[in-house]
Amino acid sequence: MTEPTPPTRSEPLAAALAAQDVVAVAYALRNDVIIVPQLVVNGRAEQVRVFGREGSDKRMLLLFSSTENYARMLPDDPDPRVMVGDAQWLREFLTVHEQTLEMVFFDIAGPHVMQAAPADLMRALGPLPAEGEGGE
Repeated sequence: MTEPTPPTRSEPLAAALAAQDVVAVAYALRNDVIIVPQLVVNGRAEQVRVFGREGSDKRMLLLFSSTENYARMLPDDPDPRVMVGDAQWLREFLTVHEQTLEMVFFDIAGPHVMQAAPADLMRALGPLPAEGEGGE
């Protein structure tokens, strides 16, 4: 079933981050959505927005429990664009970008920040479902 309006918040992830509960964060990531910043180029959201430190070619992925928490990070951005991801999307993104990602942060602008190494997140997400499993 397709939702007419995509979710803009993950209550399970927000609650897990508030409790600073690693197991609950993993559960929320496996079973709910995450808010993923997008890079806007020429007025169009083109790709996932990643962030880097000066002097490093490694990147950080910032994920959020709500669009409001992402907007809090960029208070001067009039149009912060996001996409809604799920566990499968996150597994695929981490797999493709494992060589360039050094860290993943959740709700970096608060109110409850957590971070994880990409390899730890992959373990928390578990294996990809086999063909034919978990689908409709």
